Amino acid sequence: MEARGYEAALMALSSLITKRKRGDDSNKGDNFYYMNRYLEILTLEEPLSRLSVIHVAGTKGKGSTCAFSESILKECGYRTALFTSPHLVDVRERFRFNGVEVSEDLFLKYFWWCWDRLKDGCQDVPMPAYFRFLTLLAFKMFTAEKVDVAILEVGLGGKYDGTNVIKAPDVCGISSLGFDHMEILGHTLPEIAGEKAGIFKVGVPAYTAPQREDALFVLKEKASDLDISLEVVKPLEARGIQLGLAGDHQLINAALAVALCNTWILKRGSKEHVAMVEIAKQDGGLPELYVKGLKNVHLSGRAQVVRDTLLDSCENVVSKSITFYLDGAHSPESMEACAKWFCEATRLASPVNKSSPDSAGSNGALGIQANSEAAQYELGIRKVLLFNCMPERDPHLLFPPLLNVCAQHGVQFHKALFVPGYSSYTFLGTNLSSATGISKPDTEPDLTWQRSLLRTWESLLQEKKHAGSIGCDNANKDFLEEDKNFGCNSSLSSIPSSAVVPSLPLALEWLRKCVRQHPTMHIQVLVAGSLHLVGDVLRLLKR
Repeated sequence: MEARGYEAALMALSSLITKRKRGDDSNKGDNFYYMNRYLEILTLEEPLSRLSVIHVAGTKGKGSTCAFSESILKECGYRTALFTSPHLVDVRERFRFNGVEVSEDLFLKYFWWCWDRLKDGCQDVPMPAYFRFLTLLAFKMFTAEKVDVAILEVGLGGKYDGTNVIKAPDVCGISSLGFDHMEILGHTLPEIAGEKAGIFKVGVPAYTAPQREDALFVLKEKASDLDISLEVVKPLEARGIQLGLAGDHQLINAALAVALCNTWILKRGSKEHVAMVEIAKQDGGLPELYVKGLKNVHLSGRAQVVRDTLLDSCENVVSKSITFYLDGAHSPESMEACAKWFCEATRLASPVNKSSPDSAGSNGALGIQANSEAAQYELGIRKVLLFNCMPERDPHLLFPPLLNVCAQHGVQFHKALFVPGYSSYTFLGTNLSSATGISKPDTEPDLTWQRSLLRTWESLLQEKKHAGSIGCDNANKDFLEEDKNFGCNSSLSSIPSSAVVPSLPLALEWLRKCVRQHPTMHIQVLVAGSLHLVGDVLRLLKR
């Protein structure tokens, strides 16, 4: 390993990750007020004051809003930079220039520049914690590369987030608010809104997605205190617009991005683009460059569909054997949006839907509704939930929106698999076995949390079955038969259709084994609950 190579940088970065629990303020490196000292050490105060910034906070959709904003302004010809979190596979995903993650060479150049100066200069303060360091690294990259605009996604909250040392952004945005990180931000929506509104600045216009009334009241109050305008955007009209990110909820995120970009262009843009925006506002439409940007956006791990290509070359296995539907939804509101997307995406992907001229009609061969769950079952389609979430989250709040939406769409999971975390949260690396911190562990993994998730899932499932809101599907013996070799044994579950699996690789191998044994089977896997889980699946699929 080179002394100043990429692996060495990741090891150095890993040393800044703490193992403390969320809400524990014992780590002084997380002290917001140290950020100004770090900027001083890195001589970034003056360059940062000249950086043009779009600043976005929120509970759900802030990453998508930032990605839409980046894509729109890139299509307009501006040199864009994007700082977002978390990463899924490689830490460099957090830093993008013109829609492309930073190169390894450029990352290393600025990483070691920041690292050396902070190591030498942090005599009176501790080294910045992990996210603080990455934020400082983004500031150095973006100012040194002289971008036209930097889009900054808040990491957590707003008021005390590392990105909030920006004193004069060009415009601020608040995406949809919900209940997340409550141990830090507060247990009521108004409390959470107050923390998010901490990014508002005097003289800086602000926009927000539609919010619950009590949360919107707080946002307006904070804006009023600073004597700034706060405008609530309306979702874009779906007609005539194709978004690069799937799901109806993205119409809100896209609308917020349009408002942010309009304001930025009117302040910083060329005369040509200012005229373009003003004409579009008068006509009530969108500039063609905006339409193109909204279509060409990309953001991994959000409503992403990936096929397992490992089975493509296997004999007697069809090329569409396993399809993964990945979404890092981890709040009640995002789980609801995720469920709606999954139901619609799998409906459109159904061979029944594609072959029938009327997707709502009947299939003569089957004698049942063409696109019903029963029709898909007869065609060998099986739906699986692959789930994990952090112990700080409440599965009693996460599972009901998923189950309710699926029930409304006539969709049910034939199997639910609960897996422990695979990648280590305290170590970064490019090698999968080293990045996970495990290869062949000597001890059995702690599955206490996964068993708790399973019990909650089963309890809710039983309640809904007794209420008649979802059917019972124990007839699928070819698929639900437990396999002790892969950890799916009955001792971990009282319902045949759910199981705890000791590791993510074992879960994937079990799914592949099902398809190898039943070549006509097509498994649709919803991966949700954690962006870390989504990233681990992408790693193992080598995407």
